[in-house]
Amino acid sequence: MEESFNLVTGLFVFMLAGFVGFEVIRRVPQMLHTPLMSLTNALSGIALVGSVTIVATSTSTLATVLGTIAITASTINVVGGFWITDRMLRMFKGRGEKKS
Repeated sequence: MEESFNLVTGLFVFMLAGFVGFEVIRRVPQMLHTPLMSLTNALSGIALVGSVTIVATSTSTLATVLGTIAITASTINVVGGFWITDRMLRMFKGRGEKKS
């Protein structure tokens, strides 16, 4: 009984965090997109380190599978976020400046 309560509580917190995160991101002006992307990259990096730790210390198959999915999602988010941020920053360089 205790374990199912923790699962339900965890799912509720996850859904609430997802809803709040979606609402916050949706209302961000376009000018703040790049600084916000940098912040989310940092948070995804923290999630990536946590996921690697979970997989390294997991004792159950479920924890290993979920940790591997979390590693994959966090890695895609970090790499994609830095790629998009770099692309946006290159758009703001002047015409005479050399693009790297």
